[in-house]
Amino acid sequence: MPEEANEDAMRTPATPEKANNSERPAAAVVNIPLVNEVQLTAATGGAELSCYRCTVPFGVVVLIAGIVVTAVAYSFNSHGSTISYFGLVLLSAGLVLLASSVVCWRLRLERKKERRRESQTTLVANQRSIFT
Repeated sequence: MPEEANEDAMRTPATPEKANNSERPAAAVVNIPLVNEVQLTAATGGAELSCYRCTVPFGVVVLIAGIVVTAVAYSFNSHGSTISYFGLVLLSAGLVLLASSVVCWRLRLERKKERRRESQTTLVANQRSIFT
């Protein structure tokens, strides 16, 4: 049954002038191309590899919103209410986003250092082979 729904979603109805009342209109099949990593990188300019750059602004905005909502909730002595829980959720989500951006940033730095070490090792090995 799900296959039939998926097939129907990928077809466009034929022109209504050819279809009769008793006949089901013919459908044209539309091919949806698959996108690989190279095409995605070309389309986004490599932005998919910079997660920490995206999560920092969102994390800061969510953290500020969480601080404000929590402050408003507790200023009205509404401990345990929905708004206080919502503020705490926003606050923790902002902290999680900021922590994840720090983790992504550190992983990226480690990979960059590792690539530099590999390239230096290759250069030194090539230099030794030239002089021997």
